Amino acid sequence: MAAQESELRAVGLVLIGRNEGNRLRLCLESMPEGIGGVVYVDSGSTDDSVALAESHGVSIVNLDMSVPFTAARARNEGFEHLMRAHNSLLYVQFLDGDCSLADGWLQHATRELSVHADWLAICGWRRERHPSASIYNLWCDLEWTQAPIGDVDGIGFGGDVMIRIAAFREVGGYNANIIAGEDPELCGRLCQLEGRVVRVDQAMSHHDADIQTLGQYWSRSVRSGHAYAEISSREGNVGVFQRNMRSLWLWGAVMPLATVFFLVFAPAAVLFVVATYALQLTRVALRLDAQRFTFAQRLSWAVSCLLSQVPKMQGLIKFLRNRRAGKQQAIIEYK
Repeated sequence: MAAQESELRAVGLVLIGRNEGNRLRLCLESMPEGIGGVVYVDSGSTDDSVALAESHGVSIVNLDMSVPFTAARARNEGFEHLMRAHNSLLYVQFLDGDCSLADGWLQHATRELSVHADWLAICGWRRERHPSASIYNLWCDLEWTQAPIGDVDGIGFGGDVMIRIAAFREVGGYNANIIAGEDPELCGRLCQLEGRVVRVDQAMSHHDADIQTLGQYWSRSVRSGHAYAEISSREGNVGVFQRNMRSLWLWGAVMPLATVFFLVFAPAAVLFVVATYALQLTRVALRLDAQRFTFAQRLSWAVSCLLSQVPKMQGLIKFLRNRRAGKQQAIIEYK
């Protein structure tokens, strides 16, 4: 126990949230004893989130809501507050307020970073707390777990990650102007340093998406499409997001428009469209590891990927319109 607490003294925790209710309570209760410092950043909660965090003895940052909110800005301000109070820390764990830490994660992550000097950041598995509550929660769980083990290479870490403080400072932290996709954007910059960002086969956190309706799922996908467009437009962010953009144009615009065209002007050719979609569903499903996922899970994931392309295209169009008009998109929320 003493050895574990010694490891934990080197890591600080930054939590962000707004009106998370019981999710924040679970988050706070998941914190192990002996951690080097904890900061909760609240973005205008109207429930008892701040009082709840104070009752657990953590430091509070009330974000200035007169400035447009981004999760990236909240994390940066939480980090700066943490450093002012605990400037001898080596690592910082970022965690969303709708997540709770998996048992032993902080100890495992700090141990790995202490052993692997070239690892700049480490993440593990984020899992949905209630994957069977809705098909959308299940899709979120598959989204978290379909990523490969090993070097992340700009894919991102989904909001929960432990980073070496020296590396976080070297890249300048999160980009506070990005309304979504700030994690893969930061990950891309970390990967440009001389070091690695690694995903390990270890439970990291439990997330509560709480997506019950198609409208919520649609809004979340719009936000993802906006993130794809913004990140891929930035210098130095290439590879996976450029591939995502090509796929988005094809399956979010070209194929839906082709489907409508054939339905109206050449109904007989609809069979070609159906066959094309069926082929793509099979192709996406086969990407997932058959050792880890059932056939039903792989097929469900493929359906979610294709279904999300149209709202993601809507997000891409939002980004292009805003960039042309010189406007900043407000945060896109789904719950």
